[in-house]
Amino acid sequence: MTTAHGRVSAAALALLLTASASALGAGSATAADGSTVQLPVLSSQLDADAACTAGSGQRATDVPWEQVSLQLSRTWEFASGSGVTVGVVDTGVSTDAPALKGRVTAVGDAGTDCVGHGTFVAGLVGAAVEDGVRFAGVAQQARILAVRGGDARGKVTADQVADGIRAAVDGGAQVVTVSAALAGDTAALRSAVALAAKKDVLVVAAAVPDTPATATSATDAPPARDYYPAADDGVLSVLDVDVDGKRPTGAYTTDSASIAAPGDGVVGIGPAKDGHYIGSGASLAAGFVAGTAALVRSVHPDLTAAQTATLLRTSAYPADVPRLDPYAAVTSVLGAGSAPVRDDAGSPVRLPADKAAGPLRRALWPASAGLAVIIAVIWLGLVLPRGRRLGWRPSRPESTQGTEGAVSSVPVGAGVQGTTES
Repeated sequence: MTTAHGRVSAAALALLLTASASALGAGSATAADGSTVQLPVLSSQLDADAACTAGSGQRATDVPWEQVSLQLSRTWEFASGSGVTVGVVDTGVSTDAPALKGRVTAVGDAGTDCVGHGTFVAGLVGAAVEDGVRFAGVAQQARILAVRGGDARGKVTADQVADGIRAAVDGGAQVVTVSAALAGDTAALRSAVALAAKKDVLVVAAAVPDTPATATSATDAPPARDYYPAADDGVLSVLDVDVDGKRPTGAYTTDSASIAAPGDGVVGIGPAKDGHYIGSGASLAAGFVAGTAALVRSVHPDLTAAQTATLLRTSAYPADVPRLDPYAAVTSVLGAGSAPVRDDAGSPVRLPADKAAGPLRRALWPASAGLAVIIAVIWLGLVLPRGRRLGWRPSRPESTQGTEGAVSSVPVGAGVQGTTES
């Protein structure tokens, strides 16, 4: 299995306790006793006559593959997302979701979620660990701002998504994740994205629509193209990959994605109860990236939104589309000083000098002084006896000898130089 920066060993991979949909079959996960549990599959839309998504009765009690791949347990030693608000522009986020309790603020009626998709994404961003469950979101102490980006059934328009982005920005979010991927761009979308940039808010968006449920082969996927708002300037565009780091079969494609993250067969929470669902799509991958952005902005609040996007890309695992590496992104900025980071979103981040070098330099001063004394003693021991043999004397204010054999008043150094040249 291909993993972020190759830092997950084969032994660790053997401990993956929740497999992807492609590995076990859609909706499958592994229970603590090793048996296969069928998790309900979550959709991003509901038919008009369909019942609202209920709470799941199945729990994935072990670590999902995506958490191991992203090295989240290592990353949590350094960052939690505390102090950062992530706007989730989706179907709403249920304030009744236990793993998000007390951390969800809703705009309008977005505190209810009939579809469950927005709650699932919010859980990937910041669900807390519950008793008996090792699944958790990326930024467990981040706050969630719930914003509708469409109607209650999950259908969206460009104007609704644009209004959602604006509402998230106006609501104080520092990071905004957008699940919708629209075929056409509009002035309203561009204006909303521009407002986010002006307010120093990082917009993360799904690079493509979620994979069609009916796709059975790569030939079912439409040609590569851009989708919006992901393809707009200043947006961090996210593709989904599976447990092997590959795109799902039949997935939509694009040539303009900025970064990739797990999105095929990932475990998440539902709008009620403490059970779990399994889902797939770039919209879910965007949730992982938004959560990581929250971690970065929590440990280094001086980074702008553009610099945060640059850091996420430059610290990612190198691939055709760089793969998200939260651990590298967070630890790259730990202990950073006031040295500037380039604001050019397409350029690598210039990391500040290591503060630990200061004490080291101070410790070297005594050693350097001692070495200088030793060199001076050796030099005097060699040069002074030779100077006496050659007859030079220290300088005097004026000549003390007669014309014959007179010695001029010259600096000691000049006497040595003249003697050497002769």
